[in-house]
Amino acid sequence: MDEATQNLLRDRATDQAKAIIENRVNAFGVTEPTIQRQGGEGTYQIVIQMPGVDDPERIKNTLNADSNLELKLVAKGTQIPYTTKEAAEAAARSTPPGNDQYTSQYEVVFYRERSDSGGAAQEGWVVVGKTPVITGLDMRDASARSSQYGGAAFEIDFSLSKDGADRFGDATGKHVNDQLAIVLNNEVKSAPRINSQIHDRGQITGNFTKKAAEDLALVLRSGALPAKAVYLEERTVGPSLGADSIRQGVTASVAGMLAVVLFMLFYYRGSGINAVLALILNLVLLLAALVVFNATLTLPGIAGVILTIGMAVDSNVLIFERIRDELRNGKVVASAVEVGFNKAFLTIIDTHVTTIVSAVFLFVFGTGPIRGFAVTLVAGLLANVFTAVFVSRTIFMWHLNRTARVETLSI
Repeated sequence: MDEATQNLLRDRATDQAKAIIENRVNAFGVTEPTIQRQGGEGTYQIVIQMPGVDDPERIKNTLNADSNLELKLVAKGTQIPYTTKEAAEAAARSTPPGNDQYTSQYEVVFYRERSDSGGAAQEGWVVVGKTPVITGLDMRDASARSSQYGGAAFEIDFSLSKDGADRFGDATGKHVNDQLAIVLNNEVKSAPRINSQIHDRGQITGNFTKKAAEDLALVLRSGALPAKAVYLEERTVGPSLGADSIRQGVTASVAGMLAVVLFMLFYYRGSGINAVLALILNLVLLLAALVVFNATLTLPGIAGVILTIGMAVDSNVLIFERIRDELRNGKVVASAVEVGFNKAFLTIIDTHVTTIVSAVFLFVFGTGPIRGFAVTLVAGLLANVFTAVFVSRTIFMWHLNRTARVETLSI
């Protein structure tokens, strides 16, 4: 190929590798990664920044992992496994060819599978068809789960694309009672018997730990890299470099919250205490959501927290002003509170839903930091709907029910 064609293929391979690596990184959780190409024309490099990672070696191994999965038919009448490669090769030469493309020619592949009792793995060599029935390219989804044999081992459930399912169903239908080898990275992990025709789902069994099964399922889901990636440089940056920025962000959040609290207490008096309690609970629920989603709170996330504080106060202002209007119109306190919440409810839902829709688009089409901002914002808005509508209302009802009839309301 000429130089221009080579460069075009390199450029496409780099873009494809970037997309696959991004899929694999995102599967680790919400950590606000930054993945982008680096260098000018003729430079095929990718930079990955992942805050909050405590096991970089696992990340590196998974990002560059091979996912060469093939399902091949085992030659009829052969032993599983042969103890030596020479014996397996002799069996491959003496085995007559089959009647389809999957068994017309044979090869010898290394075999390692755990025993059904969970003991030491069996090892040897297996004779399989050269042409795979399906490969990892036919994979639609994969997930890890506890082994059906029990114990501490795990296995991978997978589903196939339509084309792969058609080929898989055709081959397994013609070879019922034959054995099918699950070949991962040129090593047979399992060779189960085909009891009936199988279409679009199957399992990869072997002596997998929970972490190994999850990493393998992640690699299979995201696809194979078009070319092997070579690590040029790795840096682990301590928190001290960004500590000042984080400190300033937290200071801004605290200062903003104090200013809001003072304003609410000054302007709405006793009802301001209601708003402050709802705001504090809102932040507690937001932080709990970040812990559940294993999100890393960086500067964009802190910006989402500050915006959430503003939205929470806005909801309380809408409710309190509605209540004031009803009190000015001559309604009694209990009725004014009830009508105020009812009239403000639709407005609050409308503003929150439209903002959540925008945040969803930010998460779907944005990069790592933008996604972190979107996650924090959505979690805060959902918490705010609960605290502003339910918690604040409950506090008002508790206050009104303490006495038989409340004539005035501090608002």
